[in-house]
Amino acid sequence: MKALRIHGMRDVRVDTVDDPKLLDPRDAIIRVTSTAICGSDLHIYNGSIPQPRPMVLGHEFMGIVEEVGKGVGNLKRGDRVVVPFPIACGHCLFCNHELPGHCENSNPEHYGPEGGLMTEKGGALFGYTDLYGGYDGGQAEYARVPYADFGPRKVPDNLTDEQVLFLTDIFPTGYSGIDWANVKGGEVVAIFGAGPVGIMAAKSAWLRGASRVIIVDTQAYRLDLAAKAANAEGILWETHDQVVDEIRSKSRGYGADVVVEAVGFEPDRNLLDRAKAIINVEKGSDKVLLACLSAVRRGGYVSVLGVYSSPFDNFPIHQFFDKGLTIQGGQAPAHKHIDKLLKHVSDGDVRLDDIISHRLPLSQAPHGYDIFRNKKDNCTKVVLKPGA
Repeated sequence: MKALRIHGMRDVRVDTVDDPKLLDPRDAIIRVTSTAICGSDLHIYNGSIPQPRPMVLGHEFMGIVEEVGKGVGNLKRGDRVVVPFPIACGHCLFCNHELPGHCENSNPEHYGPEGGLMTEKGGALFGYTDLYGGYDGGQAEYARVPYADFGPRKVPDNLTDEQVLFLTDIFPTGYSGIDWANVKGGEVVAIFGAGPVGIMAAKSAWLRGASRVIIVDTQAYRLDLAAKAANAEGILWETHDQVVDEIRSKSRGYGADVVVEAVGFEPDRNLLDRAKAIINVEKGSDKVLLACLSAVRRGGYVSVLGVYSSPFDNFPIHQFFDKGLTIQGGQAPAHKHIDKLLKHVSDGDVRLDDIISHRLPLSQAPHGYDIFRNKKDNCTKVVLKPGA
């Protein structure tokens, strides 16, 4: 089959590789009909999260069931499914507590309680390095899906791929940022990052009854899309202080009730930011998270959806303590939310496909990575079609 593999920093290629096979009675083989490039994939592409051997990338995919193992009784050949991005067994301590990203059985070689830099990581993820299980992902013509009796969800025939594809990751992830903050209605929500996850968080904030949704980004075209697709008020990032002041001015001087960090450790950076990282021996920057801590009101909530893979010096723990903040982050529990979010899509409460800027055949996936990483051609979200 054809599959997009990482070969080194900013080196991805569409290779011919062996078709996947059933390796366990709970496996299924999926013929991929749609898959997408995620901002998290860029961390591997940039070399910020290392992957020494070639590996099929991609954790946002869906398709048609081609084959199932003897232990999979809920799926059959021909079923059309979306696949949540964490690989989870469904019966361990963490799966039973609706924490599939912490599954203790899916990542046996690198799992542990510590959550270290290179050791004792969380549960497995599709196409997300050997540290997270070493499973090939879905940017390919076919994919093996472990624990297929727990993860994949059947989707109605009346919904197109693009209407449901983002149930795999970015919609549950954006929704988790709002759910973690216990949004009940009437809150002012500020979101840093007008990429796909940030826009999904904005859509989710409205679903949960927010009174005002503000979104921050460095790119005007992304703010334009956030306004159109999610009815969010845009703030163009110029400086930390300017952004914080604008958010406070829109929230009676207090700061937002909820702030969602949807950027991570690789934000747009100037030379001063890069020099600071070198001096402190840091990977990337925590500048966006620091802005979130300032922009949230006292007693408020900060949800961290962006990836952070290394420590940072001078983290303002004093600010967290003095303001009495609640901070939560990590891999989103996609399995927990996917069914209710599918119903929201089916009922017409929310639209997901309006963020797609580019649709490409799998053969053009390297071009897709280039334009997505470098924000060329007003790129916001790339969907790949393996069958095209």
